[in-house]
Amino acid sequence: QVQLVESGGGLVQAGGSLRLSCAASGIGFRLAAVGWYRRTPGKQRELVARLTSDSSTKYSDSVKGRFTISRDNAKNTVILQMNSLKPEDTALYYCNAALGTTNYWGQGTRVTVSS
Repeated sequence: QVQLVESGGGLVQAGGSLRLSCAASGIGFRLAAVGWYRRTPGKQRELVARLTSDSSTKYSDSVKGRFTISRDNAKNTVILQMNSLKPEDTALYYCNAALGTTNYWGQGTRVTVSS
C-alpha cells in the first residue's frame, strides 16, 4: 500500500520560510517523479514544483527563485523549501508521486502566510 505523509505546514509571516517534507512508503521511490501541488478555495489544484527520477525540475512561475524541491532517495523523502513566502502562497499543499500513469497523493498540509 502506497502512503505519502506530508509534514511541515503551519502559519508564517510574509517573508518567512517553511520546509515541507513528504515521507513515501510502499512505492519504488527512486523511479518515481515526485512533486508538490497546492489548492486554494475555489481554484483547481496547481503544480508548485516537480522533480523527476533523473533530477529534472519544473517550477510554477509564481514560485521560481523562492521555492526549491529536492529528494532523498535513501530516505524516500521529498522536501519543498519555501522562502520569501507571500500571502498568496496560502494553500493546502499536497505531495505527489507518479509512476508511469499512476499518481499517488498525500492528505495535504496547510500553509498559511499572514501579511
